[in-house]
Amino acid sequence: MSETAEKGASSGGEPVPPALMRISLGARFRAYFLAGILITAPVFVTLYVAWAFITFVDDKIAALIPARYDPEQFMPFTIPGLGLVVLVVALTLVGALTAGFVGRQFNRLSENVFAHMPVLRGIYSATRQVFETVLAQKSNAFREAVLVEYPRRGVWTVAFVTGRPEGEIGRMASEEMVTIYVPTTPNPTSGFMLFVAKREVIPLAMTVEEAIKYVVSTGLVVPPERVAQLVPPSRRIGGAEKV
Repeated sequence: MSETAEKGASSGGEPVPPALMRISLGARFRAYFLAGILITAPVFVTLYVAWAFITFVDDKIAALIPARYDPEQFMPFTIPGLGLVVLVVALTLVGALTAGFVGRQFNRLSENVFAHMPVLRGIYSATRQVFETVLAQKSNAFREAVLVEYPRRGVWTVAFVTGRPEGEIGRMASEEMVTIYVPTTPNPTSGFMLFVAKREVIPLAMTVEEAIKYVVSTGLVVPPERVAQLVPPSRRIGGAEKV
C-alpha cells in the first residue's frame, strides 16, 4: 500500500485505490496533445492567414510590375511581400497626391463621372461612405458594445452602437434613440442595423475589440470581467433581479 493510501486508512477514511491515484498514460497523452494544439494552433493559423494574404497580394501586384523594374527578374529567388510593399507605397503616393490641388480636382472629376452612371453611382457612393466612416481619423464607427433584446423578448445578443438616428428618422423619433449594429456569428461583417430606444440597451464594460472576439468565437473567448464597471442589479438580464 502506498504512503497516501496508508494515510487515508490511518485517518479513518477508506484507502484510496492505487488505480485512482495514478493518471493513465492515455490520459496524460490526451492532455499533452490538447495542450499542444492550444499553444500551436493560434500561431499556425495566424501565420497561414498572413502568408495567404501576402501571397495573394504578391500574385496580383507582381503581374503589374514591368519586367525591367521587377527585382525578381535579376535574382535567383522570389522576394516574399514585394507586392505588398509596392501596394503600400502606391497607396501612400496616391494619398499624398490627392491632398493637393490636382488630387482634389481629380477626385471631383471622378465623382462627377460616377454620378452620371445609373448603376455604378450607387456602388461608388456607398463604398466611399463606408470607407470614409471606417478609415477616418478618430472614427467612432463602433462606439461601444451593448446588450439588446433581439430577435424577441427574453433573448439577448451583443450589439454595437454606431450613432444616433438623424435626418428623417431622427425627426420621427418620440424619444432618445440609438443606432445599433447586430452582427452575425461567426462572421461579424454581416448583420442588421436597428433603431432602438436608448433605455432598451444595456452598456457593457467590455471593449469593442473584446466584444468582436466574443462574437467571432461564438462565445468561447469570454472577455475579462471588470468588476468596477458591472451594470447595477436593476439592469441584469434573464429572470428576476438578484438581491
